Amino acid sequence: MISKLIKLFVLLLILQVLLPAQNVLADTGPKPTMDFEFKYESTEEHPTIVSGILYECQKSDCSDAASLQQLGPQGFRCDPKSCSATAYGFAPYHKLKIEFSDEETRQSNIFQTAGFDSKYTVAVGPADLLVEAQFSVGTLPRMAIIVITCICALVGVGMVVGLIVFLIRRSKKN
Repeated sequence: MISKLIKLFVLLLILQVLLPAQNVLADTGPKPTMDFEFKYESTEEHPTIVSGILYECQKSDCSDAASLQQLGPQGFRCDPKSCSATAYGFAPYHKLKIEFSDEETRQSNIFQTAGFDSKYTVAVGPADLLVEAQFSVGTLPRMAIIVITCICALVGVGMVVGLIVFLIRRSKKN
């Protein structure tokens, strides 16, 4: 009995040594995103974005602000003209802090998450930022879109089935 257990253990140990060790990457599907489009109030030369921080807050006054951490695909990224964020889940409130090429660091108003794939317009002022959500179909909750689509599909199928039943009964009468 013990020799069978030892043989099984040795076999499992040999299998583990022979199998290649690889990193396993798992993805949990689509993640919420935020895209920020910058609009400048002045007609002068526009400064470019050097870096930025997206603060997340649970409280509406952002007294508990913490920056969005870079964890795998999650993070806040900026290029010279725009910024975007991807997360496993966003907090309800946010605040931006962006450093520009004119050596000014501007902070935004506190804004709410607008949806799963949120789009925002950021008005760049001389000393601050004003973030406003852009409305799009992507801002509707995905569950609402799925429910509306299912209802429309059921109504459509019901109308087709009703038409078929009507035509069959009508043809039997003639």
